[in-house]
Amino acid sequence: MATLESNKTLGGMARMLVQSSRLSEEEALALMEKARAQKVSFLNAILAQKKLSAREIAQTASDAFGFPYFDLDALQQEALPDKSIDIKLMQSHRVLLIQQKANVAYIAISDPTNLHSLDTIQFQMGATLFPIVVEDDKLGKWIDRIVEAKDTSMSALNAGHDEFDLGLEDPSEEPDIEAMQEVDDAPVVKFLQKILMDAINMGASDLHFEPYEKFYRIRFRVDGVLRDIAQPPLAIKEKLASRIKVISNLDISEKRIPQDGRMKLILSKTRAIDFRVSTLPLIHGEKIVMRILDPTSASLGIEALGYEPKQQEALLKAIHRPYGLVLVTGPTGSGKTVSLYTCLNLLNNPGVNISTAEDPAEIPLAGINQVNVNDKQGLTFAAALKSFLRQDPDIIMIGEIRDLETADMAIKAASTGHMVLSTLHTNDAPSTLSRLLNMGVAPFNIASAVTLITAQRLARRLCTHCKVPMRVPDEALLKVGFTAEDLDGSWQLYGAKEGGCEHCNNGYKGRVGIYQVMPVTEAMARIIMQQGNAMDIAAQAKREGVKDLRESGLLKVKQGLTSIEEVEAVTNE
Repeated sequence: MATLESNKTLGGMARMLVQSSRLSEEEALALMEKARAQKVSFLNAILAQKKLSAREIAQTASDAFGFPYFDLDALQQEALPDKSIDIKLMQSHRVLLIQQKANVAYIAISDPTNLHSLDTIQFQMGATLFPIVVEDDKLGKWIDRIVEAKDTSMSALNAGHDEFDLGLEDPSEEPDIEAMQEVDDAPVVKFLQKILMDAINMGASDLHFEPYEKFYRIRFRVDGVLRDIAQPPLAIKEKLASRIKVISNLDISEKRIPQDGRMKLILSKTRAIDFRVSTLPLIHGEKIVMRILDPTSASLGIEALGYEPKQQEALLKAIHRPYGLVLVTGPTGSGKTVSLYTCLNLLNNPGVNISTAEDPAEIPLAGINQVNVNDKQGLTFAAALKSFLRQDPDIIMIGEIRDLETADMAIKAASTGHMVLSTLHTNDAPSTLSRLLNMGVAPFNIASAVTLITAQRLARRLCTHCKVPMRVPDEALLKVGFTAEDLDGSWQLYGAKEGGCEHCNNGYKGRVGIYQVMPVTEAMARIIMQQGNAMDIAAQAKREGVKDLRESGLLKVKQGLTSIEEVEAVTNE
């Protein structure tokens, strides 16, 4: 009889654990009292007392209620749907949206007896819920991770200017308070806040604010492709431009010449996003482009960039040499900066002196001496390089080799015991050597100093959720560059699903690097000394087994990472 009376006072998880013989009634009642006194959940009280592990509780609840059990360690961040539960509800009710198909939402929950939470989430989502039981500690970590990554609360984008880094070119400059007050229009402030957060959450690389005669357009570049996002009222263009200028520490009264600035958006205590801001006067107003500079992109590691094993081995061997010139080439937006910063991260340790000259420095790295070049003040790449050489550097990074003076100094530095990394705008690795010759660099200097050249492109990555198998005639595959040996039936060709799915943008999600990594060998050095052209160097590279950009791209197609159409678009052959 006592058992019956005790059970009447037990509910939810406590009753389930007693009925499953995981706890005695006395233990359950004591834990319930402790939870009430400490104002925590019954589940937290059990875990704090270490009566049962989170896994034991989850598996018991799964068996008792007939809901599936899932180990959150197997969950990948990219597998989560883009649309999520409201952050505050996620935190207060401890739930996580794992997947959504049509009108069914698969919800991870550690306490399936909490019907109030499930009812609240169902009302908010307007979908049928399918609960999945998970371990409470792992659920908490996932919720913290999502809050950290997205942080969509408006407080993270407080209109207060202390949230923005206003000092750029000269930290001693004070922002124009009068100008701030002039454009402190609440609707404009909130609209810009929303646009910036939307861009970050969508993974955009650039934001374009474009004024035309009869409309105003805002576009994001996502995975390398521009997308229309909004067309706000035309009347907003002046206030929006002024607001962006103020928080970027630019002159709001100057509308006749281009300006460059920078702002910082603090998302949380551990994450901040920098924006590089560029204004350009057009006939109907000022176009503003904001490039998102996420410092975390430089810490992804070289494995995440997409180098094939042999390419990665060659690159690592080159950058770990005590001297030499390593060049990264490709068009604007091909990921050269991320590749260089990844290399610098690998080389950055207390035993070396690293200095960089950039226009501007995009990603701050602790332990590296970074210089913003300023042509107006006479601080050019060449001038910065001269100063570096007086300060005993081990490794030098030059943002871009633009002229003969910079090229000569870089090559001299590489020939006198320094590792030098830089970029050039060329189509592929062999043409880089021809470009240096055309700039006026002596063939002997090129042959002796340049150790490796890597050309790169970024191709959109196929969505892992909706990519579709495709069948293409062998003749068409041979035409795009596959060899007869490739058509052995050991791999599956995939393409993008038309319209995509909830996880992607028209069948693509993210980008993957395509590389041509060409070490400069003795045979190539001889061709350079004989003033051979790019075709001669390319032929020698092919004989030495260096894959060109098209071949590297087709390898990514064989691996199911991207599509033939995307490789054809970015390799331009």
